[in-house]
Order: sequence, then C-alpha cells, then structure tokens
Amino acid sequence: MKNDWQTVLLGEILAARQETPSPIDLESGRVRVIAKIGFNDGVIQLRNGGETKTGMILIRPNDLVISGINAAKGAIAIYDPNATEPIAATIHYSSYSHNKDRVDLHFLWYLLRSEAFRTSLNQNLAGGIKSELKPKLFLSVPVAIPSLTEQQRIVARIEELARRVEEARGLRRAAAEETETLVARVTSQKLDNAGWEIRSLESVLAEPPRNGLSPQSKIDGEGRKMLRINAVSSSPSRFLDLSAFKFVDVADKVARPFEIQNDDIFMVRYNGDLNRVAKAAIFKSDFKSDVIYPDKLIRLRADKSKITPDYLAISLGARSVRNQIEEMGKTTAGQIGVSGSDAKSFQIPLPPLAEQHRIVAHLDHLQQKVDELRRLQAATQTELDALLPSILAKAFAGEL
Repeated sequence: MKNDWQTVLLGEILAARQETPSPIDLESGRVRVIAKIGFNDGVIQLRNGGETKTGMILIRPNDLVISGINAAKGAIAIYDPNATEPIAATIHYSSYSHNKDRVDLHFLWYLLRSEAFRTSLNQNLAGGIKSELKPKLFLSVPVAIPSLTEQQRIVARIEELARRVEEARGLRRAAAEETETLVARVTSQKLDNAGWEIRSLESVLAEPPRNGLSPQSKIDGEGRKMLRINAVSSSPSRFLDLSAFKFVDVADKVARPFEIQNDDIFMVRYNGDLNRVAKAAIFKSDFKSDVIYPDKLIRLRADKSKITPDYLAISLGARSVRNQIEEMGKTTAGQIGVSGSDAKSFQIPLPPLAEQHRIVAHLDHLQQKVDELRRLQAATQTELDALLPSILAKAFAGEL
C-alpha cells in the first residue's frame, strides 16, 4: 500500500441491500436462487429450482455478493450488471451496492479476494477468517484504497496480466493434450499398415480372458487390496497404477485365483467414456502380489511363445484395434463395454518376437520422454497458479 492510499471502512463505500424476494417470484422461477459462488473464479452458479426452507435476500444487477461462510476462500462475486432480473440467495449470503464515486467495483472484487484482505479479516475480526461474514461484521472491516482513477488503472493492469496468465494456461493445456495423444499416435504408426501378420487375440493367449471378483468393500481400511478400475482406465502409461485400490472382505481361497501376477494384462470391461473401454495396462513386478482385481477388469495372459506381454498391452492401443472396439462397444445403463468373448475376437498386428521387443523398447523410450514432459507441465501449472495471487499481492501493495 502506498502512503497516499486512504484507509476506509467497507461501510463507507458499500451499502447492504435490505430487500427480500417475494415467494411468488421464487416459486415461479422469475427470481432464481444462487447455488454457490466459485472459489477460484467468483462465478455465480444458480439452482434449477427456487425451493428453500431458509430466509432469502434479494440481489440486484451489479451488486457485490458475498458468501458469509466461504468469503475467505474466494466466494465473492459481482452479479451481472447487464442482467434484466434480480436473483436471490439464502441469508448465508449478503449483497451490497457500491458508491460509484469512491470505488471501482472490480477493484474492490479483486481486493476482497486477495491475501491482503484475508490478513485484514484476521486482524479485525474476533473469529478471523472462520467467522461467518454477516453485513455488520463485513462493513466494519477497514481497507486501503487509492483514488478512483488509480483503482481503474490497477484493474486494467491486473486484467491485462490475468489475460497473459490465461493464455499461458491455454498453451499449457494444448501441450498437455498433445502429450496425451503422442504415445497413442506413435503406437499406431508403428503397428498399423506395417504388413505384419494379423491374428486374433484368442490365438495368442495362454488362457481365456477372465473377469475379476466383485466382493463388498470394507470401510475400515482392513482386508485384502483390490484394484480400482482407474488403476487401468486413468493410468497415464501402459503400466498398472497400484496406488488405485480399495480394501475388500474376501476369503483367501476365493481370492487366490484372482491375485495379480507379473506380466498380467488388465483391460477395462466398461466405462462411460468410450476412449477408456478396453484400455489396457500391464503389471510388472519381481515379487508375488496378493492384490486382486475387480470384475470391471478383464485379465489377459499372453502365450509368450507367440507374443510378449508388453507388446500385447501396447497392441490394444493400436488404431486398428481401437476401431474394432468402438464398433462392438455395447451400451448398458449409460456404460459402454466389451466382454471377454468380444476381446478374443480382436484382430491384432503380430510381428516376429524380435520386432515386438524393438517396438516395445522404442515406445518405452518415448514414454520416458513423455513422463518428463508431464512433470515439467505439472511444475508449470503450479507456477501459473501462483501468478495471479502474486499479481494481486503487488497490486494491493501499490507495486503494480
């Protein structure tokens, strides 16, 4: 804060709105009700219906809206100044008109969502940021503001920098999406239209495909570990994600045939996302595992005299195989799926074993580079997420 900034109470620049909506307007839907305000973006989300059992407040266009419970988390909004109808909220919210001659509403919105304001709440309220911000408390909080012209300059500068941050986020998202498709694209380039022999999946398996178990989960964190479907469906690579599991209550005798073994391949039976149906992941370990797998997954075991397990896991991601999966995918209760019988009929490209090993080695090298890119992208996202709070901190220290 610069020395020429003036400290005022929020009650000097804001006035709490005292209106309430009529029950008829609420019941008819003419006045809609706030469901919540987004913490990260301050966007108002509205309910589908107006039913409520609590008292209500009215909110006019261009009002500042505060969630009394979650204001310190960023649940502060400006109701659309171009709206033609008011909206309503429960008494856990409050709404304010502003003095246009003294404060720019967008400047105030940024200020109230800043760390500087959180600090002010801690210093000036008995309960700090844990207090529910009722109008009397909220309007008693002091804030420092510059001249109206300077406020408008700061808002313009914040929004310019915020646009640059969002552009950087967009580039990062585009790069992440490109990274996600890279391995799949290269896999198809390696496997499709290469002149290899085409064989049915059934002909290269050591045993028929087998669905997993469906025992009841235990909630006390005891029992036997069982994979979740996202151990395969959400794995960023061709390897099983062993961190995705739950505990289940199942007798050892029942569980034993479903214990995962080295080189077992697991394929998603059904999912709401067609791109994840029949997605495969392989388990690699030198140690015996007592983890079991669920009935949402199908286990495949390769005949190693014909196909390497790693190549089998990779081949199920080839475009030619994905085309078959998409054609035979069945929809049940909103889920798209394939069966073990379907899987046996998949036609996969089958190069000689030596070539299979070369393809796996090449794709493993590529996967290492992709994983490093993901790590860099995650670090970049963390840096981008920290930029806007840093910009606000500088703005309200008078350094922007």
